[in-house]
Amino acid sequence: MLELVYWVILGSIAGGVAKAIVPSTVPAGWVPTIAVGVLGSIAGGLPFGRGPAGLVGSIVGACVVLYLHQLWRDSHA
Repeated sequence: MLELVYWVILGSIAGGVAKAIVPSTVPAGWVPTIAVGVLGSIAGGLPFGRGPAGLVGSIVGACVVLYLHQLWRDSHA
């Protein structure tokens, strides 16, 4: 249970930072931000574990998720 809380907190931080860095069409709000951040945390932060390296990996992963979402949305518009 504590791991889930950790990933949600890390995901919200990583998602917020990534949405500030990468311009995207992901809807505003805390649920999409956490969703993007958690996906980024799984993709980029999980290999590095907890701590500063995991946070940086999570932010990079969230940026990649946002970029891929933008590419997918532009190709289906």
